[in-house]
Amino acid sequence: MCPISAPTATAFVSHDYLRWANLTTQKRLAASVLKCGERKVWLDPNEVTEIAQANSRQNIRKLVKSGLIFKKPEAAASRFRAREHAAAKRLGRHGGHGRRKGTAEARMPTSVLWMRRMRVLRSLLRKYREQGKIDRHMYHELYLKSKGNVFKNKRVLMEYIHKAKTEQARVKLLNDQAEAQRQRNKAARERRAQRVAAKREAIISGDQE
Repeated sequence: MCPISAPTATAFVSHDYLRWANLTTQKRLAASVLKCGERKVWLDPNEVTEIAQANSRQNIRKLVKSGLIFKKPEAAASRFRAREHAAAKRLGRHGGHGRRKGTAEARMPTSVLWMRRMRVLRSLLRKYREQGKIDRHMYHELYLKSKGNVFKNKRVLMEYIHKAKTEQARVKLLNDQAEAQRQRNKAARERRAQRVAAKREAIISGDQE
C-alpha cells in the first residue's frame, strides 16, 4: 500500500491554529482602526502567528498596511441591471400601455407643458430684443401672439420672426422707392411750372413791346 502523505504544515497549521487561536482582541482593535464592525474584518489565516502578536493599534495599522488585515467590501446588490434599465428608459423603452399607472394628464400635466413652452418662447423674445434683432413693438406683438397659442415651438417662432423681418424690409424698400418717385415727380412738376411761367412771362413781355 502507498503511504498516505501527511498534510502540509502551512495548510494544517493555518486552519487548526485559527480554530484555537484567540484573535478576538486583534479583531476588536482592527475594527476600531478600520472603523467598521468586527464581522467586516478579515484576518489572513496563513499569518495567524504574526497577527496574534499584534497587541496594539499601532501594530494593527502596520498589518493593515502590509495587507494581512483588511476591511471586507460592502455586500450590496449590484446596480448594473438598474443602470441598464434606466438607460433604456431614457431612450423611451419600457413605457408602453402596460407600464403606465396614471392618466396622460397625471403623468405629464398640460399646464407644465404650457409653462415650459411659454418660458422658452419668452426667453427667445427677450434675447432677440436685447440683441437688437427685434424692436420693442415687434416684441410686444409677438409676446401677445405667444400667449395666444400662435407658436407651438421655438422653431415656428424663429421662422415667423424671419418672415416678419423680411416683410418689413420689403415694405420699407417699397415705401422708400415710392417716396423717391414722389420726390422726383414733385421736382418734375416744379420744373414744368417754372418753364410754363417763364414762357408766359416771355409772351406777356413780347406783347407789351
